[in-house]
Amino acid sequence: MNTFTFKRAGQLGMASVLVALLAGCDAKGQEAATQPPPPEVEVATVNVRDVTLWDTFTGRIAAPETVALRPRVSGYIDQVAFTEGELVKQGDVLFVIDQRPYQARLQMAKAELERARSQQRLSNREAQRAEQLWERRAISREELEQRSAARSIARAGVDSAQAALDNAKLDLAYTEVKAPVGGRMGRAEITRGNLATADSTLLATLVSVDPMYVYFESDQQTADANPYATADHAVVPVRVGLTNSDDYPHTGQLDFVDNQFNAATGTLQYRAVVANPQGSLRPGQFARVQMPVAAGSQTILIDQKAVLTDQDRRYVYVLDEQDHASRRFVQTGRRFDGLLVISEGLSSGDRLVVNGLQKILFPGMQVAPQPVAMASTERQAAVAQNSF
Repeated sequence: MNTFTFKRAGQLGMASVLVALLAGCDAKGQEAATQPPPPEVEVATVNVRDVTLWDTFTGRIAAPETVALRPRVSGYIDQVAFTEGELVKQGDVLFVIDQRPYQARLQMAKAELERARSQQRLSNREAQRAEQLWERRAISREELEQRSAARSIARAGVDSAQAALDNAKLDLAYTEVKAPVGGRMGRAEITRGNLATADSTLLATLVSVDPMYVYFESDQQTADANPYATADHAVVPVRVGLTNSDDYPHTGQLDFVDNQFNAATGTLQYRAVVANPQGSLRPGQFARVQMPVAAGSQTILIDQKAVLTDQDRRYVYVLDEQDHASRRFVQTGRRFDGLLVISEGLSSGDRLVVNGLQKILFPGMQVAPQPVAMASTERQAAVAQNSF
């Protein structure tokens, strides 16, 4: 092989190498050109606030005053003076028992009192004459003492007749069964013309309507950890809503904590007083009660949507300075203002992925963060309506 042949072969080899290098560079360029950009995700910074945490309990509404109306005197019902279910005021007449027998007894008592007073006047005069005669020794000592005793007996007779008159007046007054408290009437258990026996026959039931009590119970763990639920605490606010609504329109305050746990259920009973001017709360209704159970300083709050579950552990995706999403296992607590309390795992300033989590295919993946607020304006507005 001559020199020309060797030169030709060398040129061909160098050309092959150059072509190969150019092809490799072109392939890398195409690969770089076809690689997708990092996915966009919504990222929010954790909230750090001083909070008071509330818990929800199931309660039962009760009237502070419930009166089973019964007559104090016996007789036939002459009048039912109320409409069933209406609101009545204290002192309103509800039932009237036939008054004629008691009016007759009152007249007899008045007559007996007048007779006793006449007898007293006569005894006083006889006793005075006896004292005058005794000074002249015109009567015996025995007769003087008899007339003095008759005067004392007459005075006692007046007192007895006066007491009988007062009792007759009281019995006549009792023929009108009046409302001892203001409230709402139940149905009439007995109607006109029926016999009512003193201290026995149930006439109707009356319950007060404003304010109302709400009784509810908590387990021992919650009660022991609650710094607010103590009998001597100044003011513990509560929020009350009925079971058929999601809001808590009624506000009140705790006024009683039981002095012992229920041995059968292991729970401690609370009672709250709630204003009820419209009468929308009725005794016996079930209610949902929110009461403060804990306070936290510099508490971490995040959106529930940012929390994922891996078997029995919960985690979030936290972004580093290069916007790489990495897992961070957390300990969750109660809710506050629509956000979730994080007790462990996060720090102030951490950025979390709150929307677009399905775009993160593996831990450490780079993303394109889109900053958003941790809680939406709509949620904050809804929470503000239910807050004090």
